[in-house]
Amino acid sequence: MSLKGKVALVTGSSQGIGRGIALRLAREGADVALVDIKADKLETVKGEIEAMGVRSTTFVADVSDRDQVYAAVAHAEKELGGFDVMVNNAGIAQVKPLADVTPEDTDRIFRINVNGVLWGIQAAAKKFIERGQKGKIISASSIAGHDGFAMLGIYSATKFAVRALTQAAAKEYASQGITVNAYCPGIVGTDMWVEIDERFADITGAPKGETYKKYVDGIALGRAQTPDDVAALVAFLAGEDSDYITGQAILTDGGIVYR
Repeated sequence: MSLKGKVALVTGSSQGIGRGIALRLAREGADVALVDIKADKLETVKGEIEAMGVRSTTFVADVSDRDQVYAAVAHAEKELGGFDVMVNNAGIAQVKPLADVTPEDTDRIFRINVNGVLWGIQAAAKKFIERGQKGKIISASSIAGHDGFAMLGIYSATKFAVRALTQAAAKEYASQGITVNAYCPGIVGTDMWVEIDERFADITGAPKGETYKKYVDGIALGRAQTPDDVAALVAFLAGEDSDYITGQAILTDGGIVYR
């Protein structure tokens, strides 16, 4: 598989899964536009990518702002000379019993996890159509987009919504040669899971690390997931070998949720 000559944009790419995806796409030969709200960390990832001999550019944007997402896509095309792959990776977690969820909680997580994906789908599809070419749109769902998890109810709702957007967009854009898919990670050893574990500890009284260990112990393949595990699936979805796959939300969790 090679992405040589392709231009990819990855949101939430300053750390964690997003960084892993950006580095994997670069290793496959793609030039990568990095988008996040954390400018300093973006520059570090940019340096890592350029050390591989491919091009990279950075753009600071909040994906909950539609205009900023469109501007990020325009920047990627201008700076890297094309646009082929959109990875809507940016997202946040929220651990809270449903009884305690506030309107502010719901508004924030939906603006980032759902609206941010919608704006990314819109902006990418519009750019592909303007350029008269096929394209790949790949978004972050989760195992929580297949099963609703206790204390993660609103987060789960956002990830179910990503699956719905993925299916609808796949049907709407298929005639333009645009495929739309999602990846569904499980328990990944990133800062997000450190935060989730800490919030579970606060709510349930469990010792820090116990919730993470409990979930990892339930993985059939016997280990926590790494960003590289997720990135391998995204790289496949970004390449030609996945040209006949669209509208799917593919589980990559080591064996937790089965569909």
